[in-house]
Amino acid sequence: MAQTSPSTKTLDHIVHLTPPGTVEEVSQQFRDLGFKVTPGGTHAGGLTANALVILGDGAYLELISFTHPASHYPPGSPDRQKRDANPWAWKEPGWIDYAFLGSAAASISSIINERAGRDGSGVRYVPEVDGGRVREDGTVLEWVISAPGGDHVRGTVPFFCGDVTPRSWRVPVEPPSNSEHPSGVQGVAYVRLLAEAELLARLSAQLTSVVGEIPQTNTMRTEYIWSLKTPSGASGVQRPLLILSEPRNDEEDAHLAAKGPGIFEIAFSVGQGGTEKQSMTPYGRIVWLRSQQ
Repeated sequence: MAQTSPSTKTLDHIVHLTPPGTVEEVSQQFRDLGFKVTPGGTHAGGLTANALVILGDGAYLELISFTHPASHYPPGSPDRQKRDANPWAWKEPGWIDYAFLGSAAASISSIINERAGRDGSGVRYVPEVDGGRVREDGTVLEWVISAPGGDHVRGTVPFFCGDVTPRSWRVPVEPPSNSEHPSGVQGVAYVRLLAEAELLARLSAQLTSVVGEIPQTNTMRTEYIWSLKTPSGASGVQRPLLILSEPRNDEEDAHLAAKGPGIFEIAFSVGQGGTEKQSMTPYGRIVWLRSQQ
């Protein structure tokens, strides 16, 4: 029997960056927005630390910051070189990247590169590298990362995180109270990417190679829309969308000019009793939508 390839369209997590050493501060900011925040830990190598917002659909938000500013490390030192080489080292704070669920048993990079070769989209993923984190309770987590090559802007196409140790260690969805939020948030409604009009066709082709499905299109808004999966899901939680579009107004033009192509906003599904609104973290935009299911 032929082995089934792993899915390449399962939303795993979304990355929110804040200035160095601010994990505790941003955790409180997200609590004030109505999220329950779960402690994370320090990543292998000690350059970054995080906290988590676990959602009812099994995906999560990673609230991450570097542990120290670049100036903390002597110029030319190994630690400074590692920090400067981090793909998020030069990112402005806010929503900076997103990850799909990968695999420790199969090479996601090879699967996507083979697909891209057939499609002619030009997207390229580099061979997997090991990653990990130590939780506050001392538990050592291990995973592999499948990431786009350096010629791709991080945050436009996703990276992949494939668990070596159980995913439940990395994303403690139990007890269920970990994903119960005062705001009523149930899961991700959509991740919306912005790009210049002249980049949309190429980027949509690359995302199609990654997701493995042709998007729906909205010609009135020049939008490309993919329906994603989630790692798990509470009853009634809708599947998230990945939306790629050009700017629609001056605010979005300004965002694109300042930060370049990538995530503009994240929308969350709330229950029928929830309030539809727009909010801001100190660095990123949030939309709250009532669930359609």
